[in-house]
Amino acid sequence: MILLRESRTRHRRLGVAAAAAGLLAALLTAGPAVATPDPGDGPATGKGVSKSTEAEVKAAIADGEIPGQDEIVHSDNIEHLVNIPKDALPGTNSDLAFQGRYAFSGNYDGFRIFDISNPKAPKTVAQVLCPGSQNDISVSGNLLFLSTDSSRSDSSCSSTTQPATEKSSWEGMKVFDISDKRNPKYVAAVETACGSHTHTLVPERRNVYIYVSSYSPNAAYPDCQPPHDGISVIKVPRNAPEKAAVVGFPVLFPGEGPDGGGNPGGPTNPGVSKTTGCHDITVLPDKDLAAGACMGDGILFSIKDPENPKVIDRVQDNVNFAFWHSATFNQKANKVVFTDELGGGGAATCNAEIGPNRGADGIYDIVGKGDKRKLVFRSYFKIPRYQADVEVCVAHNGSLIPVKGKDIMVQAWYQGGVSVWDFTNSSKPREIGYFERGPVTTERLTTAGPWSAYYYNGYIYSNDIAKGFDVLKLSDKRTDPAKKVRIGELNVQTQPDYFD
Repeated sequence: MILLRESRTRHRRLGVAAAAAGLLAALLTAGPAVATPDPGDGPATGKGVSKSTEAEVKAAIADGEIPGQDEIVHSDNIEHLVNIPKDALPGTNSDLAFQGRYAFSGNYDGFRIFDISNPKAPKTVAQVLCPGSQNDISVSGNLLFLSTDSSRSDSSCSSTTQPATEKSSWEGMKVFDISDKRNPKYVAAVETACGSHTHTLVPERRNVYIYVSSYSPNAAYPDCQPPHDGISVIKVPRNAPEKAAVVGFPVLFPGEGPDGGGNPGGPTNPGVSKTTGCHDITVLPDKDLAAGACMGDGILFSIKDPENPKVIDRVQDNVNFAFWHSATFNQKANKVVFTDELGGGGAATCNAEIGPNRGADGIYDIVGKGDKRKLVFRSYFKIPRYQADVEVCVAHNGSLIPVKGKDIMVQAWYQGGVSVWDFTNSSKPREIGYFERGPVTTERLTTAGPWSAYYYNGYIYSNDIAKGFDVLKLSDKRTDPAKKVRIGELNVQTQPDYFD
């Protein structure tokens, strides 16, 4: 491990990459699995690069411009405590959720539960085989929720891939009972239009509402017909989760025609995704507020009536944003950070040629009151360290670090690593810490690195797509007050009031 006192200088000669574009879970133990992961849900195979690019990357490593292959580097205020490699679930690691002393790790092949009571030595409690990308994960009380956004033969955990053109295919939400963390039980499945790429919980005392984000309808898909300009809302009774059902499909982008009223994308707005649904939604239940990252649009909406959310404001960035991916509020709910998934999570976009504004975070102030609130753009933030053309790098999932009076968050950037940055001044954001690994290989463009990086009860937990589960310790006078903040449950897209 190398401990850096200051950021490496990444010279501008680094080039630009081309975009790549039965209801009981099988509980895995140390013994043989009863089923095998489905390769149909695996990530795209890495794309080869030219000999000149390969040589350029090797030279950059030799010159110290980028870390060596699999080399770990980090700022002086971050310590890498431990890495837990993937075990029985070899698929792509995805999102994380937390409850008490447990961390829940999503994986395209299912999910894994860790006991993190000792953050330096997490222990595996259970591994559940239930293939279905991307297995976006969240928890509430005794319930765990998984998103399936790949066309399956049925809703069981032994399903296989099946074309979306077949009416019998299934995509949607799965619900597990986790009252016994060592033996999760699959209790319900709810099919949703166009599946569930991600989901967001709006928890209440008796029920849990789920906002299901999905997109990319096609006239050839029986269960994913255009226009698809809204979200599915599922109601799950806590005491009878088997009765979970869709209770509505609120339209967020009303408009005439087959595509609804969202951003039309190209050729009207070249390089921008056409809005055919939302990618991810973050809610502030205590403020009855939500922010939606919806492909070509960013929206702010009220969730006073959780079954009927109401759009307050909508913004577009047709110059520098390609795909609105996720959103994070600050603690005062007067700012929201939107991320741009330039290249769809399959391109090397953290280099000089792409620049600091494309593929960046967009920081917006929320001005006004009530239903007259507006999103006002202030600035962009992007990690200041150039990555190699064999490293897929993209702005991805992050969370607030709860410091009163400050707006600081930690964020995953795939092979750009983990970044800790301060946006207290909306117009002048700056990075204050980082952790990353060098390229997985110098021979091909590869998807790897942290999918999610979240702050929970004093530590940063990162789910690395390829390397497994990482725990980081952040020691910095600017963030140390957050160590005193303790919460019992964290689903980052259901953002808590840390100081209530």
